[in-house]
Amino acid sequence: MKSVFVTVGTTRFDELVEHITSPKAVEALRERGYGRLVLQVGKGSILPESQRVGQIQLEAFRFKDSIAGDIATADLVISHAGAGSCLEALGAGKSLLVVVNDTLMDNHQLELARQLHKDSHLLYCTCSTLTETLRNMDLSALQPFPPGQPKNFANYLGKAVGLQ
Repeated sequence: MKSVFVTVGTTRFDELVEHITSPKAVEALRERGYGRLVLQVGKGSILPESQRVGQIQLEAFRFKDSIAGDIATADLVISHAGAGSCLEALGAGKSLLVVVNDTLMDNHQLELARQLHKDSHLLYCTCSTLTETLRNMDLSALQPFPPGQPKNFANYLGKAVGLQ
């Protein structure tokens, strides 16, 4: 069974949790063959109950010591645009869809997502375009992020936030 892992990191991003568990987004995932949706919801006010939603098994938790296992077993990672979460998913060689929190001021997350998308390492969207992106995404177009080269990621981050 194909699975999706969603992470909001240590922050709260209730809008992402609401959108990814909406009937339209769940249906888009089901249409793409996913049968399991695991959410790491952080400090958010929403903690969905583990249940079956249509044909998808939903599981949720706030935090755990490591999400490496969840990332490793996922066929698709959907993440907020935090640098740490992006690096962990890309470093694990996973297809990554970043959902940018467009309510943040001085949104460096958008700049990071744009740079990594420009180089074909991930796809990105906002909550308002999440379902459409799930329906239309082409994960085969993604290129692996060069493994074991933290300097490359530091360069991407520097470009994204305008330091280079």
